[in-house]
Amino acid sequence: MPGTPSALAAFTAGLRELYEAPYRRTMARAQRDEDDLFTLVVLAEALGVPNPATYYTVELLPLVADRVHEWHTRLGMDRSPLDHVSCC
Repeated sequence: MPGTPSALAAFTAGLRELYEAPYRRTMARAQRDEDDLFTLVVLAEALGVPNPATYYTVELLPLVADRVHEWHTRLGMDRSPLDHVSCC
């Protein structure tokens, strides 16, 4: 029946997919770039580079340390550019 809630939900899902599909790759790229910037800021703090967000980033170092390998390989580096952070 066309007026049932399941038909309306399916129609809404189809419209959402139609609208979001062209932007999915762009949004994924933006998210990856945002993650790279976040990683850079947090690792800069570990290296002692002055950071205006010092108070907030120190707590996040354990979360970012596991992603160093993915980060530097995506940037095209064979090894980690950080002397005291070796992952390879």
